[in-house]
Amino acid sequence: MRAAAEVIGSSGDPSADGGRSVTRRARALALLRRRAPALVAGALPVLAFPRPGLDWLAWVALTPGLLLARSAPTGREAAKRGWWFGAGFILAALYWLFPTVGPGVLLLAVAAGALWAPWGYAAWALLRPGRLIAAVVVVPSVWLAAEWGRSWQSLGGPWALYGATQWRHPAVLSLASVGGVWLVTFALVAVNTALAIAAGAWFRRAGDTPPAGRPVRRPLAAVLLAALIAAAGPLTYRSWSAPAGRPLKVALVQPGVVVGAGTRFDAGERITAALPRVDLVVWGESSVGFDLRRRPDLMARLTALARAHGPLLVNEDARDATGRISKSAVLIGPDGERARYVKNRLVPFGEYIPLRTTLGWLTRVSKAADQNRVPGTGVVMMRAGAVDFGPLICFESTFPDLARTVVNRGARVLVYESATSTFQGSWAPPQHASLGAVRAAETGRPAVQAALTGVSAAFDERGRRIAWMDTPRRGSVVVEVTPSRGRTPYDRYGDYVPWLAVVIAAGAGLQAWRRRHPRGRSGRSDSFLRGMRSGASDEHEAQ
Repeated sequence: MRAAAEVIGSSGDPSADGGRSVTRRARALALLRRRAPALVAGALPVLAFPRPGLDWLAWVALTPGLLLARSAPTGREAAKRGWWFGAGFILAALYWLFPTVGPGVLLLAVAAGALWAPWGYAAWALLRPGRLIAAVVVVPSVWLAAEWGRSWQSLGGPWALYGATQWRHPAVLSLASVGGVWLVTFALVAVNTALAIAAGAWFRRAGDTPPAGRPVRRPLAAVLLAALIAAAGPLTYRSWSAPAGRPLKVALVQPGVVVGAGTRFDAGERITAALPRVDLVVWGESSVGFDLRRRPDLMARLTALARAHGPLLVNEDARDATGRISKSAVLIGPDGERARYVKNRLVPFGEYIPLRTTLGWLTRVSKAADQNRVPGTGVVMMRAGAVDFGPLICFESTFPDLARTVVNRGARVLVYESATSTFQGSWAPPQHASLGAVRAAETGRPAVQAALTGVSAAFDERGRRIAWMDTPRRGSVVVEVTPSRGRTPYDRYGDYVPWLAVVIAAGAGLQAWRRRHPRGRSGRSDSFLRGMRSGASDEHEAQ
């Protein structure tokens, strides 16, 4: 990044300063040209997510990035290419945040992209003949460690986890019931790694011509291994849950694009009034822009709806009597409020600003949150139609552990309230709705989502789509989902896959460091990563 750094200080000569400015711009452009292939390669896999929805691309889209890292002249350069690849991935996956977060997206891409530097280095070190097994295990593990690391809420959360690209394929998604979305990601990256090995077996260095008579055993082994991994999903395709009572009839209310809290409330009320009686009516996130505890008139209207059409789950987004703002799922019955859940995981920059004292300036150049919302302190179980369900709110559908938590607390159905109206017309609404399929497959529970402006959707316990009301539509959809009991391996054992990936990645790094420092000298000032680079560089040159 030194090529793009500004020169601090001034000579006092305007022409000299102008010359330096031109030089800095030229260096920055040269840097961008040099890094553009990695940046573009990082953006390519995002096409596998909705709305482009080229989900088949996920099985091959990482291969260009892997080969780009493999062709780097040094491990240090490969790590830099991995960093830029990661930044390109984050920028493409979260491009729709630019109108609201502005420069914050660039900061996020740079910070989170750094997590892919070890992935680039691992590809450079291992994508060579003779290291097939190590590469197919270690390279996906390093990717998974990066993906898990950037899933930290303040780094944007687990949006666009690579395994989620397979949401339309229950047979592949069945891996999620065994090890969460993480295991699907591992399988995808492993297949891409095997394909890169197959290509690299023919080309030792970028631009080399494959020698005549080269044996095909290694590329064939890589292809066979890729086929075996790809078949793992269908081989594990089974149901881990059983029906737990009669089907639950749920109405999802989608008022569409409306302006103003009062108009939005009225639209939801009109749509609900036209519904038949159901077991549960679900409104989207921020569907009620008033503090219901201080608006008995609105509570009376909602209570009347619940009395006529069934229990009503609305979402309150308003200041309370103390001036604090939170988002709450409120279950309303014929007798008024029955239960309340306050959103735990808030959207960074959108609902709060991490390190506000340092990053608060973003509110002056973007639509970032001018006041932090107050998070809740835990999940809450609710009941409708004799069925326990776990309500979660919008961004929380991206977190596998939250769905697992409510299921282990007894939820038979997952219920999400969502609002992506700020990003209408972007890839965000369909990407967000597709996560319901992933959470359903992970937990063995049906999932429903009501969104203010779409997409409202429903999935069965295997993640198969039942309903999908897209963003242009306004109205409601009534679905029947079968409550489920039983626990998947992911419900029982949680995030063991990313933990194993971290252990494998750390073990590989430690082994590389020990090769460079056989006596285990710890007093050197060399960093751990520098030791890895140097050790692998020596081996690379020796070959």
